[in-house]
Amino acid sequence: MNIQQFLNQNDHFAAAAGCEIIEMSEGRAVATMTVTQSHLNAGGVCQGGALFTLADLALAAVMNGRGQLTFGIQNNIMYLASAKEGDVLRAEAVEINNHHKIPSVEVRITNQDGCLLCHVTGLAYRKSAPIVTE
Repeated sequence: MNIQQFLNQNDHFAAAAGCEIIEMSEGRAVATMTVTQSHLNAGGVCQGGALFTLADLALAAVMNGRGQLTFGIQNNIMYLASAKEGDVLRAEAVEINNHHKIPSVEVRITNQDGCLLCHVTGLAYRKSAPIVTE
């Protein structure tokens, strides 16, 4: 099983939120989510935690994509526009620095019209242990 399949099957929180990795290559990953009523906050727009979950899945794909177990240690998210029910969101994560211990990734979340909704940066700690996908 590759890392994309492993994360899609074993990140139960992201899967329950409707997030899925659809593309993955070295240093890059794309995850998607369609905003449903269950993602809405009291103001009627997509809850920030749902957006962060989508970004976090894309981050995890990039950071673990080199085969070593890697955990996030710091993230920063800027909400730039709201998502509404029915929006199809795309989180594209790109590796900024492939440091052997502290890699960094940037994620841009856009809607189906290409509108930038969020910008996320993340740092992680890469362990010496391999990620076990079996």
